[in-house]
Amino acid sequence: MKTVRLFAVCMLLFTGFGAAQAAPVFVDTDWVAKRLDDVNVVLIDMSSDETQYQRFHLPGATYLPNYYLMRQRKKDKVAVRLPRDELLYTLGQMGVMRHQHIVLYDDMGGLNAGRMFFELESIGHPNVSVMDGGLVKWILEGRKVVNKTYQRPPTRYGDVDKARTVEATMQDVDAAQKNKTVIIDARSQEEYTGDPKKREGGHVPGAKWWEWSDSVAMEKGFVRKDDAVLQQKLASLGAGDKKQPVIVYCHTGHRAAQTYLTLRGLGYENVRLYANSMGEYGLYRKSALVRGSKP
Repeated sequence: MKTVRLFAVCMLLFTGFGAAQAAPVFVDTDWVAKRLDDVNVVLIDMSSDETQYQRFHLPGATYLPNYYLMRQRKKDKVAVRLPRDELLYTLGQMGVMRHQHIVLYDDMGGLNAGRMFFELESIGHPNVSVMDGGLVKWILEGRKVVNKTYQRPPTRYGDVDKARTVEATMQDVDAAQKNKTVIIDARSQEEYTGDPKKREGGHVPGAKWWEWSDSVAMEKGFVRKDDAVLQQKLASLGAGDKKQPVIVYCHTGHRAAQTYLTLRGLGYENVRLYANSMGEYGLYRKSALVRGSKP
């Protein structure tokens, strides 16, 4: 009898632990609406500007501007990531602790939320999700919004004991083709092709073009497109296998972070963001850039 009881307790602990570690990359508006009063769910609004947040936002959401996540490197003016200690300090000042489930949203199809998702994965935050469709879908569904600024009491975020390898370096990009890594350029087609006549712009050798916004169904409330559609597109880029190593980039890592988010939502584990992106590559590898529509 004791053995049976002990087994039941162990199973309960095991299943509970497993569930706590399995936060989905994307959650829908229904999921969020049911947890607005949950003290362990932290909503972070990353809308396009602070004025939007002041007009209306989800109840209990705090605001974090995207520019908080960037710094300019002194030696060459390249836009780089926020140092880890500053990220942890920022999270603490927002009242966020490591054990809490962070849910991000914006009003741009995951453009800003994607960058913060990447940063949180870089420090191995146990539970982080993005609300699919963000503020746009929430509003279209007629859900409650408020205009009262909300701020959690400052705290200490906690120690980083585990982290993911999520960032690619310029050297990783250089070695990508030899390592059979797919490189995806998330910028506009004009930026990708450059100007062959003036020898300006262009893309990383071997990079495939997939503009970040092509993964968003704007007409359906800024939600991501169906998995089958996204998977088909990735297959056409040579990245149909979810185990395929992939590096994504843009100009400052902003747009490509949304592509990183999209791939993670599909279950890709071996995807990295070249955070310094073309701001660095175009400066130090300008002669290697390819112009035109071919990789």
